[in-house]
Amino acid sequence: MLNSDNNLYNIDRRNVAHAFDDAAKDYDSVSLLQQTVADRLIESFDLIKINPVSILDIGSGTGYGSRKLKQRFKKAQYYQSDISGEMLKAARKKSPKYFSKNHFLCADASQMPIQDQQFDLVFSSLMLQWCSDLDLVFAEVKRTLKPGGVFLFASFGPDTLKELRECWQQVDDDIHVNAFVDMHDIGDSLIRNGMDAPVLSVEHIVLTYDGCKQLMRELKNIGAHNVNKGRRKTLTGKQRLDKVISHYDTFRTNDKLPATYEVVYGHAWRPNLERNGSEGDNSQSISLEQLKQDLRARKHK
Repeated sequence: MLNSDNNLYNIDRRNVAHAFDDAAKDYDSVSLLQQTVADRLIESFDLIKINPVSILDIGSGTGYGSRKLKQRFKKAQYYQSDISGEMLKAARKKSPKYFSKNHFLCADASQMPIQDQQFDLVFSSLMLQWCSDLDLVFAEVKRTLKPGGVFLFASFGPDTLKELRECWQQVDDDIHVNAFVDMHDIGDSLIRNGMDAPVLSVEHIVLTYDGCKQLMRELKNIGAHNVNKGRRKTLTGKQRLDKVISHYDTFRTNDKLPATYEVVYGHAWRPNLERNGSEGDNSQSISLEQLKQDLRARKHK
């Protein structure tokens, strides 16, 4: 699971879709952090040597990541998938009208209406944190990847918005900030679902704001506000909000308020050779020729 066993932290997928529907119109003008993370994630291809002909972008939003991938892999077919129909409409407007190799799919990442073994690359930048069950998502990723295909992703880690979370905890016990999964839990889930050789790293990015309300406004504008099932269902009172703002001001440095984002970058492969035998049996039965083919394929990556 992405979050703790507390069901209050489960993500309400309908609210996720509605939040990003509302944010779609102005998303590109306010999502500078998201664009930066996508850029840095795509830089991974300087080390991951692949030349995919079919690419699935999960949580594609307005299509920024796919457009950047297109600059590197010009001949590939692209499937942009998002839970928000409005995000996909915005992406479609930015896609070439004629002779386009882009396809658009409104779907949940945990249940993709896609054939098995269809893609050389599955790409996902800052979508995983909106999923309650990573096992379901990673099982779908493996299913849709071709053998030898790669999954490249970025997600937010548990230190994300730690200042804001701490301030709300000083005020009440309700859930106001989304929970985020730890890098090690992501790696465990990848292995549990049959992905091979996961490599993960963490970067901390600190953005600064003039005031707490500016941060809250930005989170709402990019669709990243609280979507947990255990969130407060009534409006937050002015008195509680003033207390949060007052607590947050204790973090002020050089007349600016910090907001920490922990970004987890990673990739993993769908194995070329699937394991045989009963569950719990770690042995493999392969021919010498199969082994030679696998070694040659890996050398060319």
